[in-house]
Amino acid sequence: MTGLLDTNIALYLLGGRLAEPLPSGSYGLSVITEMELLAWPSLTPEEEQKIREFLSQLVICELTLSIRARAVQLRREQRLRLPDAIICATALEFDVDLWILVC
Repeated sequence: MTGLLDTNIALYLLGGRLAEPLPSGSYGLSVITEMELLAWPSLTPEEEQKIREFLSQLVICELTLSIRARAVQLRREQRLRLPDAIICATALEFDVDLWILVC
């Protein structure tokens, strides 16, 4: 896996709104991002299908004991929101770059 996608960059990829394409490689995302993408209350069946097709091209990283422990440590030390701490811990666990959108 080349890198881990944060939820915001996944949304931009889905919407075709990235200014530049990501470098070639294989990408993954945390199960938290998967859940965030699929949990929108107003999600239409067509949008859900598009998201599921997008997800099928990525590695979905489940929560392991090690990721959970790192996330707790990050939340305590850096005061990150829990979903962000889990996503960051996942990137650290797999030793890959975390791709986020900075505005």
